[in-house]
Amino acid sequence: MSRLAVRGQYGAGEIAGERVPAYRDEPGVEPGSAAETYAALKLQVDNWRWQDVPFYLRTGKRLPLKASEAVIQFHPAPHLPFPPAAVERWEPNRLILRIQPEEGILLRFQAKRPGPRMRLDPVDMLFTYRGAFRTQPPEAYETLLLDVMWGDATLFMRSDQVELAWALLMPVLQAWGAARAACPPYAAGTWGPAAADALLQRDGRRWLLPTIAEAAPDAPPGR
Repeated sequence: MSRLAVRGQYGAGEIAGERVPAYRDEPGVEPGSAAETYAALKLQVDNWRWQDVPFYLRTGKRLPLKASEAVIQFHPAPHLPFPPAAVERWEPNRLILRIQPEEGILLRFQAKRPGPRMRLDPVDMLFTYRGAFRTQPPEAYETLLLDVMWGDATLFMRSDQVELAWALLMPVLQAWGAARAACPPYAAGTWGPAAADALLQRDGRRWLLPTIAEAAPDAPPGR
């Protein structure tokens, strides 16, 4: 299980220059609580279409910032037509769906710098709702509550989707509940326990920093 799922519980730390307490020191939390505040998973879909394509998920509390993104990383081409000297900072092509904040879609790919020399750098094509429509999108729960009043279930999950999600996660939660080992700690203001890094490093990969954090000059380093 540890090779496919990692959990953690935040300890004391610092976020945006402010000291924050450990989870067990929060009001109303039992001093010996083993509740998880972080989870990282490696999942795969058992069919021919998604064969050998891993899905890496992570979520947690008291991380450096609040962001939700889905990143689709494309396989590299078997042959690169550009000489190695032309590439100073090569990154795989990625399609990034920003769920929050700054909802939008970002396509990241390599492009040639202007000029006579062959130099490639990653560039972004970015669409945001705020930029395109010159207005701030409503908060997610504002939309859902309004849909409830209107009786519009378009954006809601169906019951079979919810049941399937629980069927997927319950074996993980049961294994963690039966484990005698303590919940691994991680400092508040970091991206999670070291075991989450090892989860991807075994596959020769690393966690990506949310794109919304890349533009922040004082953003903590990501994994």
